[in-house]
Amino acid sequence: MGEGEQKLADVQGRFMQVVSDGRKASDVEWQSCRLLLSNKRLLILTNESKQTIPLGKVSSIKSRGDVNEAIAQVSSYLSIQIGSDVYLVAPQDQESFEEKLYGAILDQRVVYVKHPAVEGGVVQDTGWEKARLKLGNGSVDLAVASGRFVEIERDDVGTVELTDQTVNDNQRRVAEIEHLIEDTVVQTHVTGPGRIVTILAGLVRQEHEPDADISQAEHEVLMALYSGVSPFKIPDFVGMDVEQVEAIYDELVEMGLLQEVRTRREVSLQPRGRNIASEVIENQ
Repeated sequence: MGEGEQKLADVQGRFMQVVSDGRKASDVEWQSCRLLLSNKRLLILTNESKQTIPLGKVSSIKSRGDVNEAIAQVSSYLSIQIGSDVYLVAPQDQESFEEKLYGAILDQRVVYVKHPAVEGGVVQDTGWEKARLKLGNGSVDLAVASGRFVEIERDDVGTVELTDQTVNDNQRRVAEIEHLIEDTVVQTHVTGPGRIVTILAGLVRQEHEPDADISQAEHEVLMALYSGVSPFKIPDFVGMDVEQVEAIYDELVEMGLLQEVRTRREVSLQPRGRNIASEVIENQ
């Protein structure tokens, strides 16, 4: 390790280079390797070769699942792009390695933040402020120069969009991150170096990409809720019986796509209750 370089992870894994100089490689196979991560670079070491990926040149990171027969030998992996090259790496204990990789690239980065840019669907008159990024335990933390602290819980993130906007008279890439603060939906906008913004957006977006295992019925219920239909009116709206919709709610809550706010109580009159109600009506 060079001066100022700190080792963050040293694990066994597998890798393949699927794009070289912008061209897709053919007949690629996974190779066993040692993955050595520092705060400055990722080394991919085999008995025959050494690949060096400077973290300062990484333009995107994606957490992926199977996409073709060759890659399907590994259930999950990271796709790392540097320039016109793309590497796939599958480290042991991927979750821990992935957090350290994101942290090495994003931690202590200076960005500009607009918070809240939107609150409860209403655009706010908020200016851009300098802030410092820090990855917390399941969160993205922003220490704003004015003294405020913005915490984006990754489990509470909704939509994430990358746009190009004019910021302080310059055209900049902006990550528009929708998330919850208590029970209010807000948007926090973050800008800075283009690749940092892209990698940040990928981090907060990855846990909320569409799930291929969601059924058509579950999609219909989600879309109805998104369009503003009351949860109690969903059965009539989507043409399902109440029990089926309740079961779908349970599934979506378990998947982390819905939050149970209030349980509706269904009641029916007992004979004594009927008698009392009947007497009240007769005496009116």
